Amino acid sequence: MKLIDTSVLINWLRKEELREGCISIITLIEILRGVPAHKRREVKPALEEIYVIIPLDNEVIQEYCNLYEALKRRGIKISDADLLIAASAKAKNLTLVTADKSFERLREFDVKIEIE
Repeated sequence: MKLIDTSVLINWLRKEELREGCISIITLIEILRGVPAHKRREVKPALEEIYVIIPLDNEVIQEYCNLYEALKRRGIKISDADLLIAASAKAKNLTLVTADKSFERLREFDVKIEIE
């Protein structure tokens, strides 16, 4: 199964081309903050029906900390939101589907990345 990054989900939503997969709770939040307040009550359950939502559980938190430390040692900076999404993919053994090429540098940390 695949974890869909915010960048890809936005593209799919614009094209009205929704595919199966998982999204991080971070992606859900990032999508909802861009939706007008009066539509959020409709959009949130619709996304939850289509996608499996990956929560920030202990596995994801531990993987986030491991990735953060490894990146810090190498002087690589990634936003917390992106790192949480990547940690979600790695912790759940999912391929991260993204349009953001900056994620490619996480391949060396065993994060499976697919650029769309």
